[in-house]
Formats: sequence, C-alpha cells, structure tokens
Amino acid sequence: MSAPSETPGTGRDLPLRMLNDRLLVELDADAPERRTGGGILIPATAAMGKRLAWAGVVAAGEHVRQVQVGDRVLFDPEDRAEVELSGRTYLLLREKDVHGVADPRAGIEGTGLYL
Repeated sequence: MSAPSETPGTGRDLPLRMLNDRLLVELDADAPERRTGGGILIPATAAMGKRLAWAGVVAAGEHVRQVQVGDRVLFDPEDRAEVELSGRTYLLLREKDVHGVADPRAGIEGTGLYL
C-alpha cells in the first residue's frame, strides 16, 4: 500500500487524496460572523434562519467537474462532516452539496454578496 501523497494544486502537504466527487474545504476565518455593507458586524449568535457559509476549496476528487482547488464555494453548514488534518480543521463536502462558486472576476475582496 502506498503512502498518501500531497494533494495536487493545493500547495499544502495534506496526508489525504480526495476521491470521486468529494471536496475538502476550509471555512473562511470570519464565517461565524458577518458584516453588512454599511460595516455593521453581526455576531453568529444573532443569526436567524438558515444561513449558508463560504469556504475555500483545498482539495478535490477526480470526478469533481465544476469546482477547482482555490475556489470559494457556498454551502449549507448543516450538511457537513469535519476532519482534522495536521492540526487544522477542514470540512468534507460532495460537489452536489455546493450551492455556488464565487466569481473571481468581481475585482473586490470577498464576493460582494450579502446572504
């Protein structure tokens, strides 16, 4: 049995290779909190209703077709499984659980979307 290899294109030494349609993502640092367009910080404890979250893709399985390593994806945080690798927490998703991919051509930091 061969040793796990570095995930291609991530620039990280992850002891894991994703299979099939699976994605390994890392939550954005400010995921629990959000900021309105006017700059008001809304803490996670004030969240109402079902909220989607943003994460960065760090690894993708060979059958993932519409998402690439480095993309920011929108997903439902209730449909997730967590895994700890090398002291960092990542989430495992299926490609079908991703609701959208941020457009990198926006030219501003973040997506400019307020959800």
